[in-house]
Amino acid sequence: LRRRVAAYIRRHQLIPPQGEVTCLVSAGPDSTCLWHVLRALGYRVSALHVSYGLRGAESEEDARFCREVLGAAVVDARSQVPRGWTEATLREIRYSYAVDRLRATGHTATDQVETVLYRIVSSGRPGGIKPRREDGVVRPLLAVWREETEAYCREGGMPFRRDSTNDTKRGLVRRHILPLLEQLDPRARANLLALAEEEDRPRLPRKVEAALLDLLSFRQGTKQVDLGKGVVAVREYDTLSLERGPVRVGPWTIESDLPGLSVRAWRPGDRLAGR
Repeated sequence: LRRRVAAYIRRHQLIPPQGEVTCLVSAGPDSTCLWHVLRALGYRVSALHVSYGLRGAESEEDARFCREVLGAAVVDARSQVPRGWTEATLREIRYSYAVDRLRATGHTATDQVETVLYRIVSSGRPGGIKPRREDGVVRPLLAVWREETEAYCREGGMPFRRDSTNDTKRGLVRRHILPLLEQLDPRARANLLALAEEEDRPRLPRKVEAALLDLLSFRQGTKQVDLGKGVVAVREYDTLSLERGPVRVGPWTIESDLPGLSVRAWRPGDRLAGR
């Protein structure tokens, strides 16, 4: 597990070698595992617990655990929780602290799958949890399943606490929807995780991608679409041409030394790199 976490951190450049990082801990197995693994990998780790006080004495025990077992600084955020709060509200309160340093959360591959499934239903897009948020919060455990974090804590003698409440949207997905999907196909979790990993890869902006897909599906006569920045894509039957350039879209530069760049499908006799 440590090797996989270390490899994930390196691949996504989440934490500098021997760097400082603050774990946002909840007292559960995921963030407890995160705190222990990052220390074992040689990072300089501190911990922060944000207490919303929504579960009375149980919240107090979570805060005590984080303070005494994980050495966490504890922030009392009860006054910031509004009436009619949502999961998103609590998340933004949590991320509003310690913004002057690198922070890490214990989101796992299981959280990733639950998020992908929820977003497919709520927005029609399989968006997942990013390894790094725009504000710099990192998620080193996205390559690890939740049951693995619990096993890691037990095998290492690390205590952890459980949240007795589970009436959130994520809890609904966890308790009811995912188990049913796994009855349909035991590969459900792995396939949903693959969707998140696919979304994480660099891709063209959605408008440009949608325009090109629409053009590629057109099969009668000639049609063209404006891709922006002076570049027009033209389809004439089985030939696609990009006119003018260069165009820079994210990490891509599209240009040609010729008057037009033609794109076509493979034809018999074509060879690539000797194959």
